[in-house]
Amino acid sequence: MAGLFQVLKGSADGTFKKAAELKGTDGEPLIIPIKDEKEQVQNICTRPTAVDWDGDGKLDLVVGNFAGSFYLFHGEGKGQFAPKPEVLMADAGPLQIKGVHSDPFVVDIDGDGDLDIVSGSSNGGVQWAENTAGKGKKPELKQFVALIAPSADVPYGQPVQEDNIKGPSNSTRVWVDDVNGDGKLDILLGDNVTLVSPAKGLSLAEFKKKSDEWQKEFEQATRINAADKEAAEKASKRINELYAARQKFVSEDRTGFIWLYLAR
Repeated sequence: MAGLFQVLKGSADGTFKKAAELKGTDGEPLIIPIKDEKEQVQNICTRPTAVDWDGDGKLDLVVGNFAGSFYLFHGEGKGQFAPKPEVLMADAGPLQIKGVHSDPFVVDIDGDGDLDIVSGSSNGGVQWAENTAGKGKKPELKQFVALIAPSADVPYGQPVQEDNIKGPSNSTRVWVDDVNGDGKLDILLGDNVTLVSPAKGLSLAEFKKKSDEWQKEFEQATRINAADKEAAEKASKRINELYAARQKFVSEDRTGFIWLYLAR
């Protein structure tokens, strides 16, 4: 959450040293700068990938964040980076995924010789920002489009089991590689899903009845005037009570799956 970058340096014997903060050439820890706390979503939940983005032979850092935007820390060689990053742009505006939690994976996904960016998202699926510059040229990105569309959401509170999950859920993370060795780039996609079933001893019909009743009470508790402090406090207390009561008729297992998309 803090937004700092850490590296575990390897040793010749296959072990790793203790994690250490990456620092800029000014000696200070690398972090995306913000003007005030309102912009903090730009420098938390950062996800870096090291790649020679500008083709100068030095590793740079392409970084995602909670806000869904992207930054570039220019590499200065020997593990050093410029202290201040630049915002990655596309189509004359900041590069931005649909959703939040940008998750950059830099790869020539379309095989035209230049580096594109693919990303997961809080919305699910996989998004692709095409680089149109051409091989050996400074990247010129287009805004993200869907490479793999998100799956349909299951309504909140409805039973969800492994056998009725047909595709990736939300909060996706992506990896691209030739998994089956056919010379084509495949996509591995991780997600976040909550399996939902009736509590032990409860029939599906009983579960549905209790869930519908709970949902109505929850919606009523959230219809408040936020300016009325006393009402807001009562509503907050009631919402906490409802969530505690929900555990009596719902069994939840928060987990995730890995999906493989083989290239044709």
